[in-house]
Amino acid sequence: MTSYYVTTPIYYVNDAPHLGHAYATIAADALARFHRARGEDTFFLTGTDEHGQKIAQAAKKQGIEPHAFADAIVKRFHTAWKELDITNDDFIRTTDPRHKQIVAALWRRIEAAGDIYLGSYDGHYCIACEAFYPDSQLLPGNLCPLHQSEVSWVSEPSYFFRMSKYAAALLDHIATHPGFIRPETYRNEVVSFVTGGLRDLSISRTTFQWGIPVPGQDSHVVYVWLDALTNYISALGGPEASLFQRYWPASCHLIGKDILRFHAVYWPCFLMSAGLTLPETIVVTGFWTVRGTKIAKSMPATRVDPIGLAHDIGVDAVRYFLLREVPLGADGDFTYEALISRYNADLANDLGNLVSRTLTMTDKFCGGVIPPYSAELARSGPHAELVRTAAQSIRDSSEHYIEYAPSRALEAAWNLVRATNRYIDACQPWKLAKELTNEPNAGSRATATGAGIELDHVMRTALEALYCTARMVMPVMPEKAAALLAGLGVEGEFRAEAMGSWPDPQRFGGELEVGSAIVRGEALFPRIDKTTQTALLDAWSPERPEVTEGAARGDATSGGQARGGQTRGGRSSERAAQPDVQRSGQSDADATASSADRPLVTMSDVAKLDLRVATIKSARPVPGTRNLLIVELDVGGGETRRVVAGIAAAYRAEQLVGRDVIFLANLKPITIRGVRSEGMILAAGDNEVLGLSAVDRKVPAGTRVR
Repeated sequence: MTSYYVTTPIYYVNDAPHLGHAYATIAADALARFHRARGEDTFFLTGTDEHGQKIAQAAKKQGIEPHAFADAIVKRFHTAWKELDITNDDFIRTTDPRHKQIVAALWRRIEAAGDIYLGSYDGHYCIACEAFYPDSQLLPGNLCPLHQSEVSWVSEPSYFFRMSKYAAALLDHIATHPGFIRPETYRNEVVSFVTGGLRDLSISRTTFQWGIPVPGQDSHVVYVWLDALTNYISALGGPEASLFQRYWPASCHLIGKDILRFHAVYWPCFLMSAGLTLPETIVVTGFWTVRGTKIAKSMPATRVDPIGLAHDIGVDAVRYFLLREVPLGADGDFTYEALISRYNADLANDLGNLVSRTLTMTDKFCGGVIPPYSAELARSGPHAELVRTAAQSIRDSSEHYIEYAPSRALEAAWNLVRATNRYIDACQPWKLAKELTNEPNAGSRATATGAGIELDHVMRTALEALYCTARMVMPVMPEKAAALLAGLGVEGEFRAEAMGSWPDPQRFGGELEVGSAIVRGEALFPRIDKTTQTALLDAWSPERPEVTEGAARGDATSGGQARGGQTRGGRSSERAAQPDVQRSGQSDADATASSADRPLVTMSDVAKLDLRVATIKSARPVPGTRNLLIVELDVGGGETRRVVAGIAAAYRAEQLVGRDVIFLANLKPITIRGVRSEGMILAAGDNEVLGLSAVDRKVPAGTRVR
């Protein structure tokens, strides 16, 4: 049996899963499901990269050990992949003992090849990249070319890998294996980089200890990229293990373009030194932006929550959009409007309508069972045309999956969907049914002739097209594919993702069992109407409406805009105001000052503020707005307060329930959008809400803050 081994990048645990993580993982999952359906012995790996200076620093800031820091993030990845219906066979962590053992073993293999030596390193180092950069690659001001942040100058003893030794061999491999790096533009980029000259690579660190010790040299830790890249073989147990023999070399490393050099230069050189076969292909994905802006933790508006989207419109709709909207190697720009538009056009109108009309007419015209197929009719007219379209769609979809083009694979499936809708329109089964009522023995399907035979064939052909479609879209939309199969009466052990379930173009028309009952269930993809669309956009992409004069004043600043607990008068902005905010005892002139120019306050000023710990009991959107939430607070003593807060860009309503926050209780109440707001929740951030205030341990609601 042919084997197929696909991997995602192992994700760095400095961030919770976001749109980019979801995209790569869903793409890998679709590839794994496709190859399983083709009957191939498939292994799908994902995981997390948990070592390095950046993680050590982040953990220190939180006052916890690095491993505990990583554990918390890893749980979120596990939850996210379960929610997004990811079928990985293993999840590797670089803190796993099994991984550490294989990293040490790989080091020894490279060392035995004479490719490691001790020296010292002086150079520019980007902690965010965990990589060194020569002067020629830095941006002006000694900035990292990727993160545009200032690099550090590092001077330390280091073990080096003789990477320069493998430049010619790597170029030769790329030349003789044109599919080694995909798409071609990234292949050319790697060739240019290697042709420019490879230098030996520093592969150990002594300035921090959060990593895997170098064998026999505990004062050094293994360079985080040698550590991380080894995951692809450590998950298989190493070169001597049966899983390694079964699945290596990897069929596909699916990676982001920001880590191309590590995978397409460093990793092949490490493997050649260790005497191991190189992966078959490295497929590079582009970046997703959100309305043209790069995804960043510091910018909540770019933090698209794929789990939240999945809860609102379905997992399969999100999976479909991400893989259909943009070719795998290209950059994509995400907008919520595009998501809804493609959902309605492709899923609700095309596929959803086809499923609904086909099952409805089968129920009405064929007694709710699979009718017979006419081999004679299948050879002529629109019937033969649909048979040809189905066969071509199946072949094209399969080829595109094999060539790492899931967007085109889905397009091929939709060629059949749209052709089947046209087929039904052309054959007009409702007219055939009307003719059938005038035939003798019209109530007997077995004895029906003429229009009855053709009606049966038309409906059977449409049902067979749906059967093929379900299996073609299964890699991307497994839940809906299974629902469609259930509607077609396909039961028992067979499932959409079963081994060998990919449709055979030669069997079209003869796969469904005559007489099996169909099941008309709920709509596969209910259309998102205008009212629902407005509600979804309000929840997903809250805009920050400018505060009206009265609301902002309360009597504070005319035309003011509040963010994160401060009102900044005199600025205009399209973004959200937090209109329940008021700066007590401050004039309009004071309100226009920059933060550096704010007046000093005395303890008597501070004493005027009644700050308390409050617990959020509930939260819901303010009707007709995108950024405002009505938040009900338990402020202690059995008292509940209501606050209108402009925080929906950073937090979904359901995420807030149960949180403890700091609440300004004696702010003068004001009415915002018809809702009385009785206080203010404190938040961090200026132009964006970056986080809510809180205390570091559980205390009773109503506890005063001083």
